[in-house]
Amino acid sequence: MTLPIGVLVSGSGSNLQSIIDRIGEGTLDAEVRVVISNKSGAYGLERAAQAGIPTRVLQHGDYSSREEFDADMVSVLRDHGVKAVVMAGFMRIITPVFLNAFPERVINIHPALLPSFPGVDGQGDAAEYGVRIAGCTVHFVDEKMDHGPVVIQAAVPAQAGESREELAERILKMEHRILPQAVQWLAEDRITVKGRHVHVEEKGRKEAAQEKDFPSLVNPALEEGF
Repeated sequence: MTLPIGVLVSGSGSNLQSIIDRIGEGTLDAEVRVVISNKSGAYGLERAAQAGIPTRVLQHGDYSSREEFDADMVSVLRDHGVKAVVMAGFMRIITPVFLNAFPERVINIHPALLPSFPGVDGQGDAAEYGVRIAGCTVHFVDEKMDHGPVVIQAAVPAQAGESREELAERILKMEHRILPQAVQWLAEDRITVKGRHVHVEEKGRKEAAQEKDFPSLVNPALEEGF
């Protein structure tokens, strides 16, 4: 079944492009119904337009509260029949107004191995700290910044003395793999969240797993095609 998704962007939209490309290749069972940005100059809007995807700009500065802004985003997403939302470089904390409209159907990509280095510059913070392993995380979104349950993570080596840009380039390559993977798991209805633990069921084993309390869960790792 094809999952109708909405994508939220604030910048270049390279992770949006990775989703568009996977859909075009036939490895991702999703359809991007609309792309929303809070910045009119975001290049992600151009990427969407080139792919024939509807776009909307809702500038958060035009609203008196986060809740009012989120309510308008929800309205746009619902008008386009969206069932799940992907935050792909969307630089805003969202409120319960938004989360309650799409319960356990809002995911975000963050360029660090959470819970380490949350915030706006995870790659730079990791490089400055001098970690030897860095990476990226797809997680469910909650009311706190970069806080919700982890869906999938990927690690990359970090070298002593390298720049933020050098590390960010390697991390970004993995972002482009794990975000479409997480969307595909949503499309296949294979994800169950228990507390902070995200369980990913094996293909074709959902009913059996439910009956046996998830005895054959797969590790959240990249599958063929991602």
